[in-house]
Amino acid sequence: MKGARTPIFLLSPPRSGSTLVQRVLGAHAEIATVSEPWILLAPLYALREGSYAEYRHFVSRVALEDFCRELPGGRDDYLQAIREMALYLYSRAGGKAEARYFLDKTPSYTLVVDDIIRAFPDAKLIFLWRNPLAIIASEVATFRRNRWRLHCVRVQLYEGIANLVAAWRQYADRGCAVQYERLVTEPAREWSRLFSYLELAYDPDVLTRFAAVELRGRVQDSMGVRRYATLSREPLEKWKTTLASPIRRTWCRHYLQWLGAERLAAMGYELDTLQNQLRALSPNYACALPDFVDTIVSAGCELLEPRIYWDKLRAIVAGRRLYEHE
Repeated sequence: MKGARTPIFLLSPPRSGSTLVQRVLGAHAEIATVSEPWILLAPLYALREGSYAEYRHFVSRVALEDFCRELPGGRDDYLQAIREMALYLYSRAGGKAEARYFLDKTPSYTLVVDDIIRAFPDAKLIFLWRNPLAIIASEVATFRRNRWRLHCVRVQLYEGIANLVAAWRQYADRGCAVQYERLVTEPAREWSRLFSYLELAYDPDVLTRFAAVELRGRVQDSMGVRRYATLSREPLEKWKTTLASPIRRTWCRHYLQWLGAERLAAMGYELDTLQNQLRALSPNYACALPDFVDTIVSAGCELLEPRIYWDKLRAIVAGRRLYEHE
């Protein structure tokens, strides 16, 4: 497409420091960006199971699969159409009319990462990793008010990270992997390496100018934007306080075992090191009872999905009709 910007996909689990990376890169004149576009998730997930809607998603998926089989290029034609739509929108968003790149940072893209990479063969791919224990702690402290309720992000912690690691193994020659910890502890080397991958001149001033980058949109880490206006090492150790209770330590130990040494190594971490750090935490029993209750509540939420019933209740109160989701 004439005048199209090259996409940069910042691929990471949630709470990995992606907003920091987005703002630093967005401080460069050649990179346009907005908060979190999410524009690729729905059209790519339309071909997958796992969604429910009033329009009968499972029928929609079957029909779309049949339609793709009638296209000369099959599913690739469908992905090309999504690519052309996205490139058009990327070329018009984020200001900076002369920008070379558009950076799309949408954490839920981990659920469709293979299709994104397949649809955008010329895109730049940044794989951002963070200590998974810090990811969990950040989610609990930032969005759960320190309650042990991870049911809202379990799909990202399991399917999302597994997809992302598999994609990195397959497409490492096309992408650039960075660790959040090294970006804040070794900024000169790591940010220079990242900008070199993007074929852009590295200006150290972006590490201070990023504080002025405004990401308009309601879906973003507004708390992190307010809290950190400079590169900070403070978040590196905060997870140890958040995860010190017995139930949290036990859950995290099993989660690390599920991730396994090979996945963690691909992310740049060692299983034994993380397990030893977890065991070294001084136990905090103050949250033991609330954590036990929250564990039961989370299991119930995953099984019964009360949010759907809450939405139906609000529909009744608003005088709307109710329909089955299929």
